[in-house]
Amino acid sequence: MSGGIVAQKLVVEKQGHSILDALSFEVAPGTLTGLIGPSGAGKTTLMRAIVGMQIPSRGRLMVDGKPSGHKELRSVIGYVTQTPAIYDDLTVEQNLLYFAGLIQADKANVKSVIKVVDLTKQSHQLASTLSGGQRARVSLAIALLGDPQVLILDEPTVGLDPVLRHHLWKLFALLASKGKTIIISSHVMDEAERCENVLLMRGGSLLWSDSRKKLLQETNTKSVEDAFLKLVGAN
Repeated sequence: MSGGIVAQKLVVEKQGHSILDALSFEVAPGTLTGLIGPSGAGKTTLMRAIVGMQIPSRGRLMVDGKPSGHKELRSVIGYVTQTPAIYDDLTVEQNLLYFAGLIQADKANVKSVIKVVDLTKQSHQLASTLSGGQRARVSLAIALLGDPQVLILDEPTVGLDPVLRHHLWKLFALLASKGKTIIISSHVMDEAERCENVLLMRGGSLLWSDSRKKLLQETNTKSVEDAFLKLVGAN
């Protein structure tokens, strides 16, 4: 599955405790997938495994037809963590130019990705003076620099104002429509309503891995939150 992600009985253990418990799922290219679950569900560990920062204990995890962590995937995957990884003493543009050099991306892309995340007016502003939402958008711009096929975004819209959240979700949908594989994590169930597919997690296990539409049909509910509560027997 070019650009896709396939997990088969994926297990991650730390200090004898199971963090991810035999997860099996597929994420097809060109889909916007919500990785949804409460804090401590294992979402960040799963994303770290996908990008190659967490070595699976057992099972199989393939990204773009290669084992996760394969060196050829470095240019395929863009990863945005919850905490923006940018340099405060550089401007927005300088941060992008620096990271473009690191990943050997075309520096001509810098201005275009700054425009995509709506930071053109702040391009010459020091990162230390940016708001939290603006800093998060700089991290997103860095992830977009190399035009990656797979985007893994950890809580990218948390704490942003509604207008900016709407703008970013439109961007995510546009990128998916161009064939990119996008996984967006959130502990806010409402975020899943914007996604085509849903990975529902709780306690390191998968409760659901399929389309949002099918989830609502099979649980006879009207929202992902209601479906989640029904799956865990809380309603």
